[in-house]
Amino acid sequence: MTVAAIILSRSAESALELVEGLARVRRLADVAWSGGAVPIVVVAPDPDGLVAAALAGAPVTLAEPAPMAAGPVGQIVRGIDVAAAEVTETDAALIWPVSLSWVDPETVTSLIELHGRYRGEVLRPTFADEAGWPALLPIEHLTALRALAVDRLPDDLLADLAAAGVPQRGLDLGDPGTTIDGATPRAEMPPYDGPPGPQLDGGREWGAAAAEVSDDAPLEGPALAPFGQAAGDDVPPTAAAAEG
Repeated sequence: MTVAAIILSRSAESALELVEGLARVRRLADVAWSGGAVPIVVVAPDPDGLVAAALAGAPVTLAEPAPMAAGPVGQIVRGIDVAAAEVTETDAALIWPVSLSWVDPETVTSLIELHGRYRGEVLRPTFADEAGWPALLPIEHLTALRALAVDRLPDDLLADLAAAGVPQRGLDLGDPGTTIDGATPRAEMPPYDGPPGPQLDGGREWGAAAAEVSDDAPLEGPALAPFGQAAGDDVPPTAAAAEG
């Protein structure tokens, strides 16, 4: 069972906004990795190469966004397509707006493990009865997602999937970072009241790819996936140079 993280940013400025000294996009990549998500794909514009620089040393693929006319659904689909090309065993993806900067790694772990219990269901973390992000979308519903209107916002897209018969489940994981964005300083956040550990007994299925990497292995930089090119395709020389 492999669950990707798709981190979405509409602009380079939003991706690079500092959160406790780190670019938002780098903080979320680190949280996703710590929580067991594999692969991690960042969909963000990067006209000056600054987003790639912020992700240096992270095992991340930086994907050029779909055309703006494709709307939010096009950006989500873009990220999932890149993730599935990179790891063919990917069977779900965490859809993660970059503004949700305070999500706890344990929330990522819990969503991945609960995906094993609630196969086929869209999973959303909740806090104080409010649905939050990242939402876990099984890949089997990708065709239904592709068919949705380009003018719909992410919350609307999930509502449209539910209306189309895609099962959804809210999970109270006690993580205020799933609903309160990075505009709120950490010191002003409600206390985390999540589960003390992973939600399922027994051996973990998540993060198998991460477990195979030695702690002494060299750090990776972000792979680059221009639009129309999946991460598994050959990287042109200019992109390869940017990775260094």
